[in-house]
Amino acid sequence: MTRLTHPRLIALQNLLAVLQQRRSLSDCLPSSMTALTDPRDRALVQALCYGVLRYLPYLQALIRPLLRKPLKERDQDIELILLLGVYQLCYMRIPVHAALAETVELTRLIKKNWATALVNGTLRSFQRQADELMATVQQQQPEAQLAHPAWWLEALRADWGEQAPAIAQANNTAPPMTLRVNAQKMTREAYQAELAAQGLTATPTPHTTHGLTLDHPVDIQQLPGFAQGWVSVQDGAAQLAAALLQTPENARVLDACAAPGGKTAHLLECNPTIRLTAVDCQAERTEKIVGTLQRLYFSATICCADASRPADWWDGERFDRILLDAPCSASGVIRRHPDIKYLRQATDIAPLVQQQAQLLTALWPLLQRGGRLLYVTCSVFAAENQHQIQRFLQQQPDAHAITLDVHWGHALPIGRQILPGEDNLDGFYYACLVKTV
Repeated sequence: MTRLTHPRLIALQNLLAVLQQRRSLSDCLPSSMTALTDPRDRALVQALCYGVLRYLPYLQALIRPLLRKPLKERDQDIELILLLGVYQLCYMRIPVHAALAETVELTRLIKKNWATALVNGTLRSFQRQADELMATVQQQQPEAQLAHPAWWLEALRADWGEQAPAIAQANNTAPPMTLRVNAQKMTREAYQAELAAQGLTATPTPHTTHGLTLDHPVDIQQLPGFAQGWVSVQDGAAQLAAALLQTPENARVLDACAAPGGKTAHLLECNPTIRLTAVDCQAERTEKIVGTLQRLYFSATICCADASRPADWWDGERFDRILLDAPCSASGVIRRHPDIKYLRQATDIAPLVQQQAQLLTALWPLLQRGGRLLYVTCSVFAAENQHQIQRFLQQQPDAHAITLDVHWGHALPIGRQILPGEDNLDGFYYACLVKTV
């Protein structure tokens, strides 16, 4: 096994990219695994990266009492090697001898042989004291117990009170793999039968019309008809947008901040007659919309532009429906992206709130009288959700909030909130506004 194909080394490099270079895991992980030909090695890398980031503060609290003195900042790689080892011992079905030997080998691969004895000794001490250490951590500060930064827990408590610990715990669970069956190709029941023929079991996703949740995640290439556009991967909470927007026949529809195109495609699957414009400000992300629609055999007007500056891309014809999937903290999808806990800072929230307000203000004049704007975030923070919409309604006398007649999530003064893990869905906020004048 070479350095290029050592799964634990690749996992270490990805963790360093997230924590030192502030790169997202979804950005750096796929390209780092191109040299791995064995699917089991790829699965191991992914499990290690997601697992360590999911439980990072907890794992740190377990190992730090075992160190005679704190590691220097330049030796964060050694700390991460220890965390990789502890994660394997606590959470993975890897033989202990293999977990220890392969983890210690990392010190040699990164040419820090001086740390070989340190890593070996610390992990063996952890083996002996694991129960005691875990019991101690459970009596320590909440950020260690719940594996979240302190500011994050404070923000959850401010908005959700006693529910905050449950939200944090849900963030630390592994999410399901949920599919959206293309309504223009087949029914959910028909695709469920296609899965069963391949030995894959799935159950209908709550509150959706075409969602199926797999009992066990698989590579997308194992999904029947994926290349032919029969099905897409999309969490059930995200699948609720199309039904809430209620697009009439031949309606002119804007999907603002549309990449990577999942909701764009779902709108077309539900109503192929709509005239849809999808806007996103990054060329690379706009290309993903193109790829998504091509695979599903749909077409739309796609613009690479800043949705908050309509003068750069709008043709002057108003829209019957606008879907604003606003940039947000992504605090509702941490179970899918645990790196968010460390990439996002408390100071990021205010600029995001300002950006959301700019988008609402800029897009509202583009809506027809009687038209609907559906505001969506994958956030659980009130500042980005109901507080944002309440402030907008105070500023726009021709905007009226519609009460959502649904049976999911939590009814708020305006809109509804799904919290992470409820009905095994991601955390999403929805508010629907109608233009009265």
